[in-house]
Amino acid sequence: MIQLIQNEWMKIWKRPATIVMVIILLLIVAVVGAFMKHQQSGLTVPDNENWKHGLQMENKGYKDQLENGGLPPESENFYKKQIAVNEYRIAHDISTNVDYSVWDFVQDGSQLIILAGLFTIIIAAGIVANEFNWGTVKLLLIRPISRTKLLLSKYITVVLFGFFMLIVLFVFSFILGTVLFGFPEHAYPYLTYYNGTVKEQSMIVHLIIYYGLNSISVLMLTTMAFMISTVFRNSSLAIGVSIFLMFMGTTITVMLAGKFEWAKYILFANTDLTQYFDGAPMVSGMTLTFSVLMLIIYFLLFHVLAFYVFKKRDVAA
Repeated sequence: MIQLIQNEWMKIWKRPATIVMVIILLLIVAVVGAFMKHQQSGLTVPDNENWKHGLQMENKGYKDQLENGGLPPESENFYKKQIAVNEYRIAHDISTNVDYSVWDFVQDGSQLIILAGLFTIIIAAGIVANEFNWGTVKLLLIRPISRTKLLLSKYITVVLFGFFMLIVLFVFSFILGTVLFGFPEHAYPYLTYYNGTVKEQSMIVHLIIYYGLNSISVLMLTTMAFMISTVFRNSSLAIGVSIFLMFMGTTITVMLAGKFEWAKYILFANTDLTQYFDGAPMVSGMTLTFSVLMLIIYFLLFHVLAFYVFKKRDVAA
């Protein structure tokens, strides 16, 4: 299996387009960094000695909004979270007087996960379909290796490529952010809020978890593209459908969720697990356990379709 993965990995990197993808990702991170540096030039956070009073006044405004009622669930949850976090800051003397630093830049860089995902989808869409288009699939299938191992090696290679792109994004954002913005003068924790409880978390741990949670939708779309590529042997169809759903899937799901409760069973209602930590579920009644279960079901469904069709397909086809 390891040898098969190595072969697939080398085949990916022999294509000039793969190198171009990495270069584009690095260039865009650099452009974003330069823009942010220009925006931050000469600006510092004022040393507000009355920051605790400011947080108390902010909490009073939030509490008044909650008492008035009539708020949508996402706003209500947001206010409750902010109140709890602000009270924790006041109680533990965690100041809000913090300048923009490398940690902020790395978190802002997570917006480019969608670009890394786009490149991964392109690889996933072609890794099987191109074998049929080029006629090389016959050379693979005449080997004394099961079709399951062949297809699994291709999928694992795709996942490794996506993981590699995420590492490139994270590490380069960290290095560039360190050079441009530096570390904060005083180490400060990230305050997490879940089920009414506020806890401190190191920034590096928070960012790793944050990148991981924001990569779930990319993993699911990549798996979908891989399945379409395997079933229909058409990389263009796999890329087109996956990219369309990447940009429109959540929007369409939100529209349906506003009218139909069954929208919670749609894939894109469950890919954003941060909704359980930073906001409200897309559909009332959804839970973290429910979303994880739905993701597992979709993940297995995509693979069952891909492996079943690949094992049954005629080599001559």
